[in-house]
Amino acid sequence: MNLFSEHELALTRRHFFKQGGMGLGTAALAHLLGQEALSAAPAMKPAPGLPSLPHFAPKAKRAIYLFMSGAPSQLDMFEYKPKMDELYDKELPESIRKGQRLTTMTSGQKRFPVAPSKYKFEKVANNADGAWISELLPYTKKMAKDLCIIRSMHTEAINHDPAITYFCTGTQLPGKASLGSWLSYGLGSENENLPAFVVMNATWSAKRDAQAIYNRLWGSGFLPSKHQGVLLRSQGDPVLFLSNPDGINRKARRRMLNALEKLNQKTLDKIGDPETQARIAQYEMAFRMQASVPELTDLSKEPARTFEAYGPDSKKPGTFAYCALMARRLAERGVRFTQIFHRGWDQHGNVAGDLPLQCRDVDQAAHALINDLRDRSMLDDTLVVWGGEFGRTIYCQGKLTRQNYGRDHHPRNFTIWMAGAGVKPGIVYGETDDFSYNVVKDPVHIHSFNATLLHLLGIDHRRFTFKHLGLDQRLTGVEHAPVVKDILL
Repeated sequence: MNLFSEHELALTRRHFFKQGGMGLGTAALAHLLGQEALSAAPAMKPAPGLPSLPHFAPKAKRAIYLFMSGAPSQLDMFEYKPKMDELYDKELPESIRKGQRLTTMTSGQKRFPVAPSKYKFEKVANNADGAWISELLPYTKKMAKDLCIIRSMHTEAINHDPAITYFCTGTQLPGKASLGSWLSYGLGSENENLPAFVVMNATWSAKRDAQAIYNRLWGSGFLPSKHQGVLLRSQGDPVLFLSNPDGINRKARRRMLNALEKLNQKTLDKIGDPETQARIAQYEMAFRMQASVPELTDLSKEPARTFEAYGPDSKKPGTFAYCALMARRLAERGVRFTQIFHRGWDQHGNVAGDLPLQCRDVDQAAHALINDLRDRSMLDDTLVVWGGEFGRTIYCQGKLTRQNYGRDHHPRNFTIWMAGAGVKPGIVYGETDDFSYNVVKDPVHIHSFNATLLHLLGIDHRRFTFKHLGLDQRLTGVEHAPVVKDILL
């Protein structure tokens, strides 16, 4: 490996132009044009290793990703399988399972009895043939005409952490750049006073421990660290160290940062490490956020009808409803990508006790978010995604009764919905067999799903790469990952 070549490939745009004798002019132009000039705009020739984006006119300017960590049961929410009632407690046929691997939590079971959903389903009108949605999601039923429901998602991952990492970074192994970081790197932010990528971890109502999630899920990996997600907290400072310590006012903080920038700039001039420049940018962003974040999180001017729409929990910091409202406020202010993680969906047992609580957490607020964006004329250029890392099995884990049961992990098929910019509303895409065990029509792999998200934001995933360890890294891997064009307008 040639270290000098690797260094040149890692150069940021500003460093590249500075080395070319154009640094001052470019910096002045970037300041005049605003933050968009710092993103990979097509009118600006990029430095080596940086993209020229967008590749084509985007349908979406921004995205909000509602991630249901733990794997929601498609069988109890979106997959109506009436024939399963006749097979209650019967053995799952081997012709359906086909020797597919199981987790260690059920691989030792002597039986794999079919567990029909105990919940009633209703076929609700949309723009196509109608969508089957269960009684657990009354608000989701109301917005069926807005949703593109994909029932044929599938993944190779069968355990939570690799599966969530797969969705967020395009690989099951940790250490790669997250989707939000890719978007921050490629498209920048529309607001120079807020990050391009913001993350929130919502509280959940199922009364038990949930699967852990880690900040590497919103990390920048091999991309410059300024593109990592910023965690918006529900207690204390919304962002860590946002407030100045006692005895330090804003004027003093500005003087400190000016002095620190001079020291960092000397290091950058001497060594040329792009991470030094990233650190300078992060300090400056943090300073601006001391003014912008308090305004962002001040809900006092929101009308009463907003809280009525999102539900009473929207006034409680940390709840999903509060986070959904904050996501709308972030989108209004030009944040490129907002991701909300809602944990507690891992129902290996007690589906009847836990799943209704989880659905109640998110159902009304998700509905309010879609309507809120539409009322503000933002739904046409904001993409909203709802879904988890895999699905749940038709066979029961643990004790089976008509009124309660458990479900194990199931990567072979699961459901996700999308709404907003560039997505066909009111359609159901993909089909599964009678057991919701295998995809029988229009499969959608994680890489194709991420390729489609990038496409909606004006990015050709095949051309969106970053040189790292001698390889052209990309979010969607090296295998064929076609955009799912049938769901696009």
